[in-house]
Amino acid sequence: MSVSILIKVTFAFLITTLNILFILKTKTLKKDKVSVITLGCSKNIVDSENLITQLKGNDYEVQHDTDEEANIVIVNTCGFIDLAKEESINTILHYSKVKSDGDIDKLYVTGCLSQRYRDDLKLEIPEVDDWFGTVELPLLLNKLNADYKHELIGERLTVTPMHYAYMKISEGCNRTCSFCAIPLMRGKHISKPIEALVKEAKNLAKNGIKEIMLIAQELTYYGLDIYKKRALPELLDELAKVEGIEWIRLHYAYPSKFPVEIFDAMAKHDKICNYIDMPLQHANDAVLERMRRQITQAETRELVKIAREKVPGITFRTTMLVGFPGETEEEFQDMCDFVKDMEFDRLGVFQYSHEEDTIAYGIADDISAEVKVDRANRVMEIQRIISEQKNYDKIGQELKVLIDRKEGEFFYGRTEADSPEVDNEVIISAQNQYVRIGDFVNVKITGALDYDLEAEVIS
Repeated sequence: MSVSILIKVTFAFLITTLNILFILKTKTLKKDKVSVITLGCSKNIVDSENLITQLKGNDYEVQHDTDEEANIVIVNTCGFIDLAKEESINTILHYSKVKSDGDIDKLYVTGCLSQRYRDDLKLEIPEVDDWFGTVELPLLLNKLNADYKHELIGERLTVTPMHYAYMKISEGCNRTCSFCAIPLMRGKHISKPIEALVKEAKNLAKNGIKEIMLIAQELTYYGLDIYKKRALPELLDELAKVEGIEWIRLHYAYPSKFPVEIFDAMAKHDKICNYIDMPLQHANDAVLERMRRQITQAETRELVKIAREKVPGITFRTTMLVGFPGETEEEFQDMCDFVKDMEFDRLGVFQYSHEEDTIAYGIADDISAEVKVDRANRVMEIQRIISEQKNYDKIGQELKVLIDRKEGEFFYGRTEADSPEVDNEVIISAQNQYVRIGDFVNVKITGALDYDLEAEVIS
């Protein structure tokens, strides 16, 4: 072989070797990018935030609710009612197709739907690489070759706007409501210690959070397992001491055996919003008994009366459930009369969903879908009128507002009477007024809509 040919062959070999090495090096250097998709309630948001915090602590690149350039997708599912389950399944099917098309490498599913139906779903959707329950974060991390870092407990990267966050004070539920599948998916009630929650609140405040919303399957049960008493008032006393936190809001309180000392804590601490979210579900005694709610309408009325006496001006948010098996027109009308009489500040409606393995599943789901929709609309029309009048009564008042966002030519904020996503908003023109997202401002209410207020900034 001539020298020139030998040189050409050697050169070609070197080029090929360098190309192979470059490709191998490129693949080695390319890091996994994870997308966490969250469905369902605020409790799922907290779970996703804890997952994201752990992954970033393991040097993963993570994003939330977008799959742009991700090669691993984790879907955090909801399994609460039929509509939520349908959304979760459709999302899993979407990403199953994305994986089949070769656009992502791995697909994992976690959360309530996975906890409850994983055995069936494994057979139906084989494209999913693995399924995890609601308390299997360490197993999910292990699947991704990531360590569960105990030093990150209490630290949490939030995906909500930078000025507010949800804080889960307990997990699970010991109640036996006949319509509810949450205990099947979340297990028994487990409270977090007060000192752990105070540490978490301090870390949130350090990161600029001004408002925390306390959430749980059942707030008022807090402490019974670890302190042998209902300890939510004591927790509120300690959280109110955390510097930087200006609003503390209470969500998902159960009315039966309600610890009224919570209202005393509200009255004592300016930081605790005069706001309670207490899903009552119904008002007719016969339906409440079938629901196993452990309370009567008379007892409920007395509890609302106590709340309004102890905390004048308290905002009372509740939820009603229509179409429970056997609900007669008379029973439904009893609920409507109750809603009219009580004039709740905020109210939402769920339509009954027939859930497997619940106590009510053994009763015939005898209310048609059309009747459920009609009844939900009738309750919401009653509430619309109540809300409209309450809003008109606020015209001329000066209120403190936390600014959440700007859209188009308007800023949107909330008073202490309003929780994000579910309640009223205060709308401020951005044409000749400027406020910063995440700031508290004082406004004067200038107009009222059915569910929102219009205002101008005064300071």
